[in-house]
Amino acid sequence: QVQLVESGGGLVQAGGSLRLSCAASGRTFSISAMGWFRQAPGKEREFVASSRWSGGSTYYTDSVKGRFTISRDYAKNTVYLQMSSLKPEDTAVYYCAAQRSGATRYDLWGQGTQVTVSS
Repeated sequence: QVQLVESGGGLVQAGGSLRLSCAASGRTFSISAMGWFRQAPGKEREFVASSRWSGGSTYYTDSVKGRFTISRDYAKNTVYLQMSSLKPEDTAVYYCAAQRSGATRYDLWGQGTQVTVSS
């Protein structure tokens, strides 16, 4: 099994930055892609960013392009989401997710970390 543990959320003023971390442990060799999602109060969970576990292509939702960057530390099996120029509408619980090889969707989820952006 794979375990995902997020960290790095918090309260920040608009225009500020935060870096979220997602540490993967266990059978990490089974992971094909990692993603970040978020869910704001009263809204559905939405895709934010993703990257192949082996590196290469990254994808972002339009609202975060140019402000957020997904990256990975191979030695630490950790995926990061660097968030800059934060806006109040970025306020949400952010979830790390993993898609295992052969899966057609993200099937493993972290516990979530709260990000609050004040205006």
